[in-house]
Amino acid sequence: MTGFAFFLGILAYAVFRVMIKGFYTVKPNERAVITSFGRATRLGDSLVEDPELSEDEHERYRYPQVETVGPGGPYFKWPWQEVHKVSVATQAINITWDPTKNQPTIEAVTKDNLTTGVNGQLRFRVSESNLYAYLFGVDSPLEHIMGYFIAVMRERIATFVDPKGQSLLGEGEIKGEEGGSAVELSEGVSINDLRKNLPLLNQFMEKQCSNTAGRYGIELDAALITQIDPPSEVDRALSAINSTRNQVAADISTARADAEQQITMSARAVEIASNNAQAEVAPLRELASTLGDIKNEGGSSALKAYVRNMRVPMLERAARVVQKTV
Repeated sequence: MTGFAFFLGILAYAVFRVMIKGFYTVKPNERAVITSFGRATRLGDSLVEDPELSEDEHERYRYPQVETVGPGGPYFKWPWQEVHKVSVATQAINITWDPTKNQPTIEAVTKDNLTTGVNGQLRFRVSESNLYAYLFGVDSPLEHIMGYFIAVMRERIATFVDPKGQSLLGEGEIKGEEGGSAVELSEGVSINDLRKNLPLLNQFMEKQCSNTAGRYGIELDAALITQIDPPSEVDRALSAINSTRNQVAADISTARADAEQQITMSARAVEIASNNAQAEVAPLRELASTLGDIKNEGGSSALKAYVRNMRVPMLERAARVVQKTV
C-alpha cells in the first residue's frame, strides 16, 4: 500500500510538471527563450553582428544568436526546459535609478569645477536580435547600461563647450585693458552652456550609447536630460551673472545702433556736401569750356568781344562803377 501511494505521488507530480506546468503562453509584448539543462537553443554557429561595435568590442562581445518564441500559445516545454520571458516594449526609467541606493539626482562636475545635479529619463527596449546578451551576458544588464550612461554623461559634462560660442562681441572688435580679446573677456559659464544646449547633449548621449545593444542587449531609444541644477548659492550667482551679461549685451547693441546711425548720417552729410560742391563747380567748368571754344574758333579778338558784351548787363545792375587807370 505504501509503494502504491508513492507511485501515485510520483505520477501526480509528473502530471503536474508535464501536463500543467509544461504549457506556457507569450504575451504580444514579450519574447521567450527556451533553455534545455541551462543551455539556450542556438541558431547554428552564427553570432550577433552589431555595426556600432568597434573591432576590439567585436572580440569581447561574441554573443550567439538564439532561437526565440514569439507571441502566442499555449506552447509546450519539457520539465528539463526553462522559459525566459522578456518584455520588448519601450520602457522609461529615471537616470537616478540605482538598485543599491536612493538618490534624488546625479551629481556631475562641469569644466569650471561646479558640482551640479542632473535629472532626466532614459527610454529603452530590449533588443530582439541580441536576447542572449540581455538574459545571460550579465547579471543585471539595466544596471550596467545605467552605469555606462552616467559615466559617459559625466565625462561629457566635464568637457562640454558651447559650439556656438558665448562671446558677446566678435573677437578682435574690442580689446581689454591688458590686451585680452573680447572672447576672453566674455567667456561662457559652463552651466549656462549646458542648459542652452540640452538637445545637443542628448544627441551626443544617444550617439555614444548606440552600441549598448551589442554590449548588453538593450537598445537606447532616447536620452532625455531635462534638468541641470547647480547648488542654490551658485544658482543665485549665475542669475546675477546672466543679468549682467544681458545688460552688457543690451548696452552694446544700443551703442552699435547709435554708432551705425551716426555713420549713416555722416555719410549722407558728406554726400550732400559733395553734391553741392559739384553743383557750384559745374557752371564754372561750363563757362571755362565755352571761353575755350570761343578762343579756339574766333581768336583773342572774339574772346575780348565776348567779355565786353558780358560786362554790359553787369554794368546795368551796378550801383557804382570804379575805373582805375594805369
